[in-house]
Amino acid sequence: MKIAIASGKGGTGKTTVAVNLALVLASKELLTSYCDCDVEAPNGHIFLKPDIEYRHTVSIPAPKVNMDLCDGCRACSDICRFSAIVVLKGEVLTYPELCHGCGGCRMVCSPNAIEEVDRAIGTVIVGNTNQLLYVAGRLNIGEASAVPLIRKVKSELPENGFSIIDAPPGTSCPVIETMRGVDYVLLVTEPTPFGLNDLRLAVETVRKLDLPFSVIINRSDIGNDDVEMYCGVEGIEVIARIPYSREIAEAYSRGDMLINHIPNQIELYSVLSDRLLEHVSSRVAV
Repeated sequence: MKIAIASGKGGTGKTTVAVNLALVLASKELLTSYCDCDVEAPNGHIFLKPDIEYRHTVSIPAPKVNMDLCDGCRACSDICRFSAIVVLKGEVLTYPELCHGCGGCRMVCSPNAIEEVDRAIGTVIVGNTNQLLYVAGRLNIGEASAVPLIRKVKSELPENGFSIIDAPPGTSCPVIETMRGVDYVLLVTEPTPFGLNDLRLAVETVRKLDLPFSVIINRSDIGNDDVEMYCGVEGIEVIARIPYSREIAEAYSRGDMLINHIPNQIELYSVLSDRLLEHVSSRVAV
């Protein structure tokens, strides 16, 4: 089963929950993978410290124009929604960093003046740590779209076992691609006005994707009760509440795994994993 750990905003503790939950599942002798799909700012490796087995470059097709064949018809420019190819006064200008690799420009080019060449957009990284498969992506700086790389990262996950997928923050296209095909979503939020606002957006997104989900409230003893009230009104189950702790903050700042350095976190994440597996199994079966 594939379980996405997501949040409407950054800084809620999403990655902290994801890495500790993945390691607890692996410690229960369950075949488990951790997948970092936050390819613009991956940081799961800081805590898991995996041994990297291999890396490979991910490329997408980009247009290359043969001006000897081009008749300046502008069909390629008209179909490109991202202005990656533009025709100005008979000259064709290409901007590879804006290209999303759809191939539309080549398909509409009647004189066959456009060919596609591979353009590297990022790297997929695969390794292991503590009987846990580690998969991550790193998007090249300046790239406009993370979606093709996220798709490649997810393709590295095994069909069997449990995959904990660390999603990017927010509700944009990379988040949608990360959630596509998962069995369950766990939304991590915080009890603040900002947390509530972005939780509403995340809930709307997950509901449009028709995915079962529940909520974790991190730093649950700070802020106010608005998130709890919202979840109650919307019929959303809060599967766990994690109190604020200076000890947790210090461990995070050092890149330490909470379950390895703070005794009560072992029990907390063990209980969370049991409840989550129970919820996933029952809701997916329904």
